[in-house]
Amino acid sequence: MVVDAQGRIASHIELHDVAAKKRSGRTIPLHPDLMRPLRLQKEQGAHASVIRSERGQALRPSSVVNWFGRLYRELGFEGCTSHSGRRTFITNAARLVFKVGGSLRDVQQLAGHRSIEHTQAFSDFVTSMTAPIASGWSESPGGPCTHWKASPFHGARQ
Repeated sequence: MVVDAQGRIASHIELHDVAAKKRSGRTIPLHPDLMRPLRLQKEQGAHASVIRSERGQALRPSSVVNWFGRLYRELGFEGCTSHSGRRTFITNAARLVFKVGGSLRDVQQLAGHRSIEHTQAFSDFVTSMTAPIASGWSESPGGPCTHWKASPFHGARQ
């Protein structure tokens, strides 16, 4: 849920067990830059669904997957899927969490991983990369997702 008990845009998303894979519900903080447009959308009387089809209806999960696939193809991003953003977030969080006083356990909770070892795989991948690969991620000729094909957790079920 994106709204709190009073119907206001919350500072976090409550992902309940029934909606999460492997019943791994969790609380996910919302960035202030996302909260502002959500508040504006609510003030304008927009529908309850944040992501809607061209016809204004709520999208099914499979439709979201297809939408991301189409978007990535149009942008020329080779190897990207609807899951690419999640992997990118977890990898970047694993790399940066220590700079803000957090730990890999914080990343584990945000990712909804039951096992810290699964989260650790993202951290191990980051630390094993050479500097040229890491700095070339966003500059790769095939788009930002091409390096994921070689990662140890690509396609792994979480």
